[in-house]
Amino acid sequence: MQAIELLLNRSSQPRLQAPAPSGEDLNIIMQAALRAPDHACLTPWQFVVCEGAGLGKLGEVFTQAAIVAGKSDKEIDRAGQLPLRAPMVIVAISKYKEHDKVPWVEQVASTSCAVHAMQMAAVALGYSGMWRTGSYAHDDTVKEAFNLNDEDEIVGFLYLGTPVVSPAPKPARDCSEYFSFWR
Repeated sequence: MQAIELLLNRSSQPRLQAPAPSGEDLNIIMQAALRAPDHACLTPWQFVVCEGAGLGKLGEVFTQAAIVAGKSDKEIDRAGQLPLRAPMVIVAISKYKEHDKVPWVEQVASTSCAVHAMQMAAVALGYSGMWRTGSYAHDDTVKEAFNLNDEDEIVGFLYLGTPVVSPAPKPARDCSEYFSFWR
């Protein structure tokens, strides 16, 4: 797949099945993350790859978070099932590192670029994915499960696998609505 085609046709795929990336394909996806823009080479990232029993472990963390948050029984039951929507979930964490020239927001942006790179690499290799956040990305119980401090941030959960169906085409957008020029 050509890079421009990949970027212009990017689409999230919520319906994923096995197989998930593994072996050399997974290594390529992980290497893509490590090439994200990284001012001062701080490497402000941490990634946790959940698959197999690890998906259940992540579901247990979500369930505990739902209980602590006082969610309904239905939401508590659903919480444990959320990671099972794909055969692999990569938890993307921005680990803030104090630096005079690289603020917190730039380190979060770097981690976000890493997630995007992983998703694009997965698509280029024939897989697909969905970058999800939601309440669990900001939940203190979930953050505690990953030993995060107040300045660390879960940027998202990258669900990866093989697409069940072809993605629906994205609507065309007019660049003039989002770009202006100062000349």
